[in-house]
Amino acid sequence: MWLSPEEVLLANALWVTERANPFFVLQRRKGHGRGGGLAGLLVGTLDVVLDSSARVAPYRILHQTQDSQVYWTIACGTSRKEITGHWEWLENNLLQTLSVFENDEDVTTFVKGKVQGILAEENKNKEAKEDEDCSKFKEAELKMGKLFGMPEVEKLVNYYSCSYWKGRVPRQGWVYLSVNHLCFYSFLLGKEVKLVIRWVDVTQLERNATLLFPECVKVSTRDCEHYLSMFLNISETFKLMEQLANIAMRQLLDNEGFSEDKCLPKTKKSLKNVSALKRDLDARAKNERYRSTFQLPKDERLDGHTDCTLWTPFNKMHIMGQMFVSNNYICFASKEEDVCNLIIPLREVTIVEKADSSSVLPSPLSISTKNKMTFLFANLKDRDFLVQKISDFLQRTPSRKRYSSKEVLRRQNSMEDEVFPGLNEVPSLTPSTPSSESGSDNRPSTFTDETALTATRALMTIFRRESPEELSPKMAKEKMKEESWNIHFFEFGRGVCMYRTSKTRDLVLKGMPESLRGELWLLFSGALNEMVTHPGYYSDLVQKSMGKCNLATEEIERDLHRSMPEHPAFQNEMGIAALRRVLTAYAFRNPNIGYCQAMNIVTSVLLLYSNEEEAFWLLVALCERMLPDYYNTRVVGALVDQGVFEDLTRDHLPLLYEWMQELGVISTISLSWFLTLFLSVMPFESAVVVVDCFFYEGIKVIFQVSLAVLEANMEKLLNCSDEGEAMTILGRYLDNVCNKQSISPPIPHLHALLTNGNELPPQIDIFELIKSSYEKFGTIRADVIEQMRFKQRLKVIQTLEDSAKRSVVRAILTDTAFSIEDLEELYVLFKAKHMMSCYWGGSSSAAERHDLSQPYLEQYRIDSEQFTELFMSLSPWTCGIHSQVLAGRMFRLLDQNKDSLISFKEFVTGLSGMYHGDLIEKLKMMYKLHLPPALWPEEESALEAARYFTEDALADVSHATYLFPEMDFLLSYGASDVTAAGEASGQQIQEGAGNGKPKPKKDEKSGSQDYKYHLRMWAREKENRKENIKELTKMNQEQFIEMCKTLYNMFSEDPDEGELYHAIATVATLLLQIGEVGKQFSSQSARRGNGNGDDKGRGVQGKEGACASALLELAKTEAAQPEPKAGGESPDVLSDALKAQVERMKLTDCLAKEREVLPAQLLSDEEVKDDTSMSSYSMVSSGSLPCEDISEDTVLVGCDPAAAVQRRASNIDADWSISFEQILASVLTEPALVSFFEKREEVGPKVAKCKSQRAMERQVSSSSDQELSPSSG
Repeated sequence: MWLSPEEVLLANALWVTERANPFFVLQRRKGHGRGGGLAGLLVGTLDVVLDSSARVAPYRILHQTQDSQVYWTIACGTSRKEITGHWEWLENNLLQTLSVFENDEDVTTFVKGKVQGILAEENKNKEAKEDEDCSKFKEAELKMGKLFGMPEVEKLVNYYSCSYWKGRVPRQGWVYLSVNHLCFYSFLLGKEVKLVIRWVDVTQLERNATLLFPECVKVSTRDCEHYLSMFLNISETFKLMEQLANIAMRQLLDNEGFSEDKCLPKTKKSLKNVSALKRDLDARAKNERYRSTFQLPKDERLDGHTDCTLWTPFNKMHIMGQMFVSNNYICFASKEEDVCNLIIPLREVTIVEKADSSSVLPSPLSISTKNKMTFLFANLKDRDFLVQKISDFLQRTPSRKRYSSKEVLRRQNSMEDEVFPGLNEVPSLTPSTPSSESGSDNRPSTFTDETALTATRALMTIFRRESPEELSPKMAKEKMKEESWNIHFFEFGRGVCMYRTSKTRDLVLKGMPESLRGELWLLFSGALNEMVTHPGYYSDLVQKSMGKCNLATEEIERDLHRSMPEHPAFQNEMGIAALRRVLTAYAFRNPNIGYCQAMNIVTSVLLLYSNEEEAFWLLVALCERMLPDYYNTRVVGALVDQGVFEDLTRDHLPLLYEWMQELGVISTISLSWFLTLFLSVMPFESAVVVVDCFFYEGIKVIFQVSLAVLEANMEKLLNCSDEGEAMTILGRYLDNVCNKQSISPPIPHLHALLTNGNELPPQIDIFELIKSSYEKFGTIRADVIEQMRFKQRLKVIQTLEDSAKRSVVRAILTDTAFSIEDLEELYVLFKAKHMMSCYWGGSSSAAERHDLSQPYLEQYRIDSEQFTELFMSLSPWTCGIHSQVLAGRMFRLLDQNKDSLISFKEFVTGLSGMYHGDLIEKLKMMYKLHLPPALWPEEESALEAARYFTEDALADVSHATYLFPEMDFLLSYGASDVTAAGEASGQQIQEGAGNGKPKPKKDEKSGSQDYKYHLRMWAREKENRKENIKELTKMNQEQFIEMCKTLYNMFSEDPDEGELYHAIATVATLLLQIGEVGKQFSSQSARRGNGNGDDKGRGVQGKEGACASALLELAKTEAAQPEPKAGGESPDVLSDALKAQVERMKLTDCLAKEREVLPAQLLSDEEVKDDTSMSSYSMVSSGSLPCEDISEDTVLVGCDPAAAVQRRASNIDADWSISFEQILASVLTEPALVSFFEKREEVGPKVAKCKSQRAMERQVSSSSDQELSPSSG
């Protein structure tokens, strides 16, 4: 590339001059290319260690003048081809002009100006990109592409200097972290080390420090472990590795690949050596922490943060912390944990103003909200900029109709008055039995009068079994809780803008009053924000989803009556209908999740304390933010947290962990605990207290309570002997966790069956259990849990991928002859090709290629481009440059559903036929590859056009029938005899079930079909019915010629190519004769179509045996021809055979014009129909086909199909055709062809060769290695 001219003082230091003239010098870096000696090795090592640009551009062009010692760099190149192009341009365009100048300074000025002009023209459309990435980083990205063969779409994120431990020797070099790969390169004293790891192959990523590997990063794959150390900033490097590996796991999980954030704000000043992608990933990490800390919606983006103080009126103090500003929220977090957190939605803000500064309160900022609350921030570094930013966001805040916080509170307050309704207000509590009323046919399309109650009220306020006593101790305790919360609301505020302090958490741990539970769940989960900003969203979903049926709705209907059946709210159609609407609406909102078991249990509890819309948004918060990936088909999130729980158990209860691992209990119990938040294993009144804490503090509460349960039963668990006994101990313990403060009557729990009636186990107070969990395990931090989740996510997803691979192999094992090991290796290669298409694009989207709704066997799919690459690497049929054409035909043949994508099953089916099929199966596949749909679409359209222009000329052509008159009948009958002859020679042909299908028998009395017949038909459809070879479409002449070309190219690399050439020439000659006779017979049949029908078919059977004998005699005669010479004479043999056949056909046509046509043979209607439809395409007439066309096409396989058709358009033959049986019979006469197609090959060596190649497609031009002869001027 051209460079802005820079001065070089020592032009020959570390460089070798290869070309020179009076004004320019072309130089090569020492150590690059061949030779170089010790000096070259030292220079190459120095370039790698110092990250010199010479590793990227080992060629350069300098400008010089004769009287000056100063040189100017004007161009550099990564290859000889590139730098030679620049050199030739200079010689052709500047040398003659420069010789005119008399002053050297004018020469230099002219050259510099010319080069700068070229640069300005090249960079005219790249100015924006130049601003994004500095030249140093662009250089590193170019280096990565050159060293590892990466295409331009593979974006470098960052690169670091480090050492790679290969054995016990560290190799100093550079690690390149791209979006999809981890790459390392080192060059020390002539030894080059390259490492390429795809992020999707990483199974473990750890940062550790050992005596052997000090402060290193361990990268593990399924095959080996790699150690990288000696980083200048290991924390930053490891954090970036985690992010990139996490993106790769997300891609495996749900197709969510990496897409660059186009709305990322630009930095004020350019950051050196930092790409836009690195900034993007840093911003993503900050956004995730921000949203997680304040429970904000998933689309919220942090704009910036700054240090400040917040005045807290409840304790009259200024608290140090940070202010965070995003699109729709202003948030504050104190530096000391749990001192104070604050969330201010911009939709609630009315006034933002700058207050007067003072020594006590510098740079204050006042923010007022609609609920009359004022928040005072101070010590802001850039207050004016912050105020302007907030003002901009306020102007962009949508002004559409929303719920206000006051409206939500008013609705909640109205629910407080209805918590204890009189019995006369309660609807009928008669349990509704499952009937047609609960079916999908009678679902309301929207809220009706009967369901309006659940739209505005929680089920707990509607269904109660008895009215509580006003003066009972439990009721008094409940009233005290309510009063405590009311006092808290008065001091700290109510709603989203509440000051959240340690006192708030203490109130939550003491239990939420039932009248406020729904409001507080909405508030602390962040669901209130999403509900307020999406008015009418839920009702619209209900209207769209009701009445529609799919797999999710069927599963929902099945589980509706299993959702808390012991509670009266779900013994009534009102509660069932509300649960149906919420679950169905969410399934339509998020089809990737749809419906998962355990969602019904959680949602039923949400409906008890909130109305339908609130329960829906609480479910959204649970599934999409608080419990990510829990409720999908593979419950990945729950499995990840199960692994986290095992790690926490090992850290906090090491003795119990070892024993529980031997019993295998932890993995069994934790899944049900986490998926239902203890609702399915604890009494309802106790489990909702755990849910209270979960909505406030997140998943850490579930881990703490789980550890507390194990710790409380440690002694009993250590003494148990098997898994069943341990499960009984834990189940009995959890069943006796009670809530003594609950005002609701106890609900029978399923685990009561585990309790022995003779001994009454002690009851455990839920509040004591939670208090114990905070005291003993309260040190668990949310950020530590996220770190542990990442580690487990890699392990879980890779384990699931391995399980999927085993499932696919088991499912397809019986359908192919490949071994388990071969299928696993092929699956790995197929999946790698699929992932590569996801990285670097393809003809279809990633979602189309990876359909998670399909079974494992159909999930990963590749398009024609990836299939061609795999086919050319693995196929046993090597055809040279013709392989690509053959691969395209194979793709169209296997693509049965015409979606332009091939699944692994289809891929292996085609490959297995080529490797393990018998002679007939392989020939059948070869035959089909030259028929539609495998035939080129371009060929079909071109041939149709050719037929249009030639059909008039063909209409008057008459053909002779005196040659082989008996062979007329061979096309219909003779092939069966030939097939029988083939079977007699040791070949067995499988005919299948025949052309016809038995008609169903009907009962004469009832007229109904026999059910056994339908069962037989169903069983027959389920079986893989083998295709009858008689059902195969006949092949026309053009297709036959293409097949001959394919076979010729296949034989060109075979050790017995001479013998095979002679054999195919013999077979081709024989088949051309048969096809010519068929053409003559077809012409006669067309002219005899009006004959007397009574005589049709007469004399056919008598000549059938004679036809077969004639065919075999002809085959033997052709096979007796002398053997060809080895080497390059084989193409001539084929051409000579075809020439002889063409001459024979020309003679036939000439004699036919001079002789009278023989009397017509009368045939049946079916025979006429069969023979006149032998060819559905217009093809080349062998009677006038130049022989050179065959040989030329055989060599020039890659020629344009349209050109080939145009060359043959004047010789189109509409009647020539040949059947598969005739081809099979002809091939059976040649032992060389039989041996070739019966030869068995193993796929293992080709798989090993394919794996040994680099993991990505190499796009480095081979011209970079071309030698350039040095010359001096």
